[in-house]
Amino acid sequence: MKFKDKMVGDVGVLSLKGKLMGYPETDELNNEIRSFLGSGTKKIVIDMGGVTWLNSMGVGALMRSYTTVTNSGGQLKLARLTDKARGLFTMTQLIKVFEIYEDADKAVKSF
Repeated sequence: MKFKDKMVGDVGVLSLKGKLMGYPETDELNNEIRSFLGSGTKKIVIDMGGVTWLNSMGVGALMRSYTTVTNSGGQLKLARLTDKARGLFTMTQLIKVFEIYEDADKAVKSF
C-alpha cells in the first residue's frame, strides 16, 4: 500500500494505492490520519481510487479513521470507491455512515 498526502486549501487529501487488507497497511493508514489531525487538519478526504483490494480489516481501518477524525471534531469523506468497495460498503450499510463522492475534487468542495 502506498500513501500520498497533500493539502488542498485547508483539506487534507490522502490517496491510497494498493491493497488495504491488514497489517501493516491498516496501521499506516491510522498514522496518516493522526498526522493530519496532529497538524491541525480537521477536514480529510480519503481517495480510494487506487485501492485494488479491500477486506474486512481494511473496512475496519476506515471505520477507525472515521471515528478518530469525528472524535477530534473533524470530518472524513471518501472519494472514488471502486465498484467492489462500493458493493462492500452497501452490503455492510456503511454507505449510510460515510459521505462518498465521485472524485476527490468534489469531496473537497463539499466542505
